[in-house]
Order: sequence, then C-alpha cells, then structure tokens
Amino acid sequence: MSAKVHFIGIGGAGMSGIARLLLARGVSVSGSDARESHVLAELRRAGAEVWVGQDGSKLRDAAGAEGLGEYTVVRSTAIRADNAELLAAQQAGARILHRSEALALAMGADRVLAVAGTHGKTTTTAMLAVALRAAGVNASYAIGAEVPELGANAALGEDTVFAAEADESDGSFLNYRPEVAVVTNVEPDHLDFYGSAEAVHRSFQQFVSLLPPHGALVICADDPGAAALADWFMQEGGTGGRPSGARLWRYGRFEDADFRLLGQARELRVESSLWAEPVALPLMAPGEHNALNAAAALAAAAAMLSAAEAQQLSPVSDWPQRAAEALASFRGAARRFEFRGEHGGVQVYDDYAHHPTEVRAALAAARSLLSAPQGRVLVLFQPHLFSRTREFASDFAETLTAADQSWVLDIYPAREEPIPGVTSELITKAAAPSTEANVGTLILAADPQRAVAEIAAAAQPGDLVLTVGAGSVTEQAGEILQVLMNRASLPPGEPGRPS
Repeated sequence: MSAKVHFIGIGGAGMSGIARLLLARGVSVSGSDARESHVLAELRRAGAEVWVGQDGSKLRDAAGAEGLGEYTVVRSTAIRADNAELLAAQQAGARILHRSEALALAMGADRVLAVAGTHGKTTTTAMLAVALRAAGVNASYAIGAEVPELGANAALGEDTVFAAEADESDGSFLNYRPEVAVVTNVEPDHLDFYGSAEAVHRSFQQFVSLLPPHGALVICADDPGAAALADWFMQEGGTGGRPSGARLWRYGRFEDADFRLLGQARELRVESSLWAEPVALPLMAPGEHNALNAAAALAAAAAMLSAAEAQQLSPVSDWPQRAAEALASFRGAARRFEFRGEHGGVQVYDDYAHHPTEVRAALAAARSLLSAPQGRVLVLFQPHLFSRTREFASDFAETLTAADQSWVLDIYPAREEPIPGVTSELITKAAAPSTEANVGTLILAADPQRAVAEIAAAAQPGDLVLTVGAGSVTEQAGEILQVLMNRASLPPGEPGRPS
C-alpha cells in the first residue's frame, strides 16, 4: 500500500476502523465525509487530515506537488461511480482499493479470524475481540460499529491475531484469507447484489473454501442455512469445499454440537470436550441471538487457541472462564439493541436490524426486558433499501405484528435509486387486520416528527420503545427520549403529561 492513503467516506463504521489501523501502522491518512461527526474529530486527533464534503479539487490540493498518483484511494460499495473524489483519483492514476481490500492489507501477516453471516457478525466479532483479550491474547480487531468495552471499532494488538467482521453484502468477504472462519447463519439478503438465494449460498461456500488445510470452520448448528453449509463443507469425494485437514466445529443448542449452549438467560453455560465442565455464561445482553453470538465467540477463540500454530500466543491457563466472565458483562456494540435511556418508566432502545430475522430477534429481546406485566413494545421501524422492502414486505409485516404497535417510516434508500411501486405501504398493507390481543397494529408514518410525537404520547410507564433500522432512524431514538423528558417536566394536568 502507498505511504499515503485517502478514504472517501472516512466517517463510516468500516472505513473509519481501517483508517485507525493504518494510522497506528504509521501510514499518512486523509479522508472526507458528507458531514461532521465525532468520528471525524477522533480521526483528526489520531493524526488524519479530514474534511467535510467530497471535492476533487480539494483532494488534488491536499496531494500537492507529488500528485494523486502517489496515493492509494479507498472506497466502499456505497460510493457512487460519479463521486468527485473518485473521478479525480481515477484521472490521476491513483491506486483504488475497495474497503475490504484495504482491510486485508491492514491485516498484514496476522492470523485472521473472520466472522461472517447474514446476521450477528458485528456483535459476534466484538464478543470475540473481548474474549480473546480476556484470555490474555492482545488481538487486533476491526468491527463495523463502535464497541464501548473495547473503546473503538478497530485497534492494533501486540499479538499476531486479527479478529475481523467479514461483510458478505457485496461479496467482498472473499478478499480475506482466514485461518478461522465463523458463520453465524446463512439467509437470503442483499438480493440487489446477488440476484437469488442460490447465489447467496454459493458465496458462503466460496468463503469457507478459502480456509487453509490447518484452518477451522466454526458454524452455528441451529441455523438451517449454516447447517446446510456445514454439510456441504464436509462432503466426501471432493464435492465440498473443505481443504484437506481443515476442522469443523459446530456450536448451538443442537445435541451433538461441539460447543453446546445450555440453560436460559442468566443461567446460560457452554459445554465442550475442550474443558472439564461447562463454562458459565450469564449474559447481560438479552435474547437468544446474543446467547448464540457468545457461544460463537467462545468457539472461535477455542479454534484459534487450540491450533498447533497458536503455541506462541500463551493464553492464560483458565482462559475459557476468563473469556466467559468478560462476555457476561458485555453490553453490546453501538446500535445493536443499544440502551438509549429511560424517562418516566419508559425504556428506549435502538437497534440496527434491517432483515425480518433480525427484527424478530430484536422484538423478542425487547419483550424479555419489559419492566411491568402490562408493559408494551412500541416500535419505530425504517425499512432499508427498496430492493429489500420489495423482497421481504410481507415478512416485515408479519414480524412487526409481534410488537404492540409499530410506526413504519419511509424507506431509507442508502445506495439505491427508487423502484417504481415500492414504498413502505407494501409493509403496512401486508399486515392482515386482526382483533386478537397479541397481534400488534402497523401505522404508515410518512412524517418522522409526527411519529416521534405519537409514540411519545402513547408510551406509558412500563413500556419499551424500540427504534429499528439501518438508516437514519437512530436519530429518532434521541428525539423520542427528549420528548419524554420534556413531558416528564410538565406540571400535573398539563397537556402532554401522562395521567
């Protein structure tokens, strides 16, 4: 990689992490982003030259007399082909890398644990980094979200082990060369890129085929898509993708899992042939999905630390217990069922869920945290991508009825142009009317501010409000909290104050 690296969209969760890694390696880093943020401020403090707005002339000015030809320019799939800085870099003959290619270079010669899956990879990677460090292994990591327990979304460690989130959304996880590959689950998603469910499954087959002969695949036994991938991996006669000698370790509640998850809630434990008795895992993070994520983290750490090549890592002798203790207090990554506050007996959480399976898991976690028997789950949901809404409208509708009431915002387009006929109304219309007490209602909410006001007015002590989606809906979580605070400060009897 060149001595000078420029990131287009440096404030993004993935891009900022790679920038941090390169800064730590002594590389000169610059970057631009569409708007100011605390992430940009942190990168400036770390030594990066960062500006707001994407301007080809400013990039050329920053390059100076040496010119952009000396630069490596990093882009993500979200950067459009007509981006001014990308065009300037192309015209100047700069080396242009996808975000995943830059991360692969930042890994250097480290032994890589790559965490993939349709859902849960951010939390699992964060848990893995926490577990490794508790085990006495100072691993590097790169995660697609801020992680309070770690202090950042990426950092260089002193040991030659690297835990990385491997994003499958655009096929870029095939740029990594993992020694341990983790697959949390496999479901159809990102069909705007893949085109079909079969293509999604083929990409995961290619991913696990990247393992070396001494590598290991750690995979969820409870997920049908992952289980099918494990069966394919182990096929005899060369029809599967298993390199000769590579190991397969399953985790989950499945009876024959190599790392079997037992118990519920604060009584969770994991049993394995690698330790004499089950390891207690009393998680604070709610939901069965987080229990599986934690089991995946322990299994992946075991896969790395039990390998013959890991002898120089010298983990502490009781590392499984130490790792489990660290995971027990893990509160989650940013926007992964993140607690945003409580006012007047109403809890507010924010979650990045943008696939029906993820939304279902978030709602189950919310239901488990209700503080009163009569408490309700109120949801503000923002669909992400027109293509995903088109594919899963009825699934979203069915899933959201598990909440007591859901407001559905307009679609967050991200990288997509509108698709004729595809709106959030596809979701609200797909929800069949019901008089059953346990089936929630869906409300089309074109105006976010009106939705915030309605949710705050509806919320009563004991309720839980959850903002859900991968777009800008996270901003409404703070707004709902503010309205609740303002409402709580009103004198008794004033309009807007609950009776």
